Amino acid sequence: MDAKPTYQGIDLDAETALALLAWQAELGVDEPILDSPLDRFELAPRARALTPPPSPAAPPPRRPAPQDDLAARVAEAEALAAAADTLEALATAQQGFDGIELKKGARNFCFSDGNPKARVMILGEAPGDEEDRQGRPFVGRAGQFLDRMFAAIGLARDAVDAEKALYITNVLTWRPPGNRDPEQAEIALALPFVRRHVELAAPDLIVLMGNISCQAALGRRGILRLRGTWVQAFDRPALPMTHPAYLLRTPAAKREAWADLLSIAARLEGDAT
Repeated sequence: MDAKPTYQGIDLDAETALALLAWQAELGVDEPILDSPLDRFELAPRARALTPPPSPAAPPPRRPAPQDDLAARVAEAEALAAAADTLEALATAQQGFDGIELKKGARNFCFSDGNPKARVMILGEAPGDEEDRQGRPFVGRAGQFLDRMFAAIGLARDAVDAEKALYITNVLTWRPPGNRDPEQAEIALALPFVRRHVELAAPDLIVLMGNISCQAALGRRGILRLRGTWVQAFDRPALPMTHPAYLLRTPAAKREAWADLLSIAARLEGDAT
């Protein structure tokens, strides 16, 4: 038999209990209260004890360190360069390589210009604004001066005869923003392609135009100290020279550049005899 409801110790029938409940609702009662006070702070630790502790969160996936990421991208560049067996294949591989961020901001890919059978290969630094527009290295004001410089010793980029021709490329094939100097990581990513470029073109000698070219080929900077002295780069004779842009800014340095051009002409003549 069900127990009867009580109110303040008085037994109530069902009809009276419902009437009291309706009366309390009319008065605005919205929460039931026990006969004795309940310390809810005392219940909180017990409630927390019944709640299972959260499972430890899985550690976030490890992101590769910057140096690890660079090493992986350099390895990819090396594999792509090694697989290219022609200059056309190398250009396609290098243009498709997405591991260098410069590609995202440049307008055009600047691979090379001139006669790839030339005895002389000029290795410049990076495309400038005009080179980026045309997709060819050394076509701006400095490039026009370079053409005049080498014309003085009988060499030209448009010459069909390999004995009189020039072949021109840069360390970087994508323009750095604002024509800034290339970063060390960017040079490292370009170097596998540069090495393979030299192997496939197989020039008799290389002209290292400017500091960045010397840094990439020799691991050294200081073009004013290096210029005029023959060195070995990529297993070939190489001559560091001041960049035509520097010569345009510093006309007094043109005398030394002329001496370097005569040294190139003598080297070519000596190798030919």
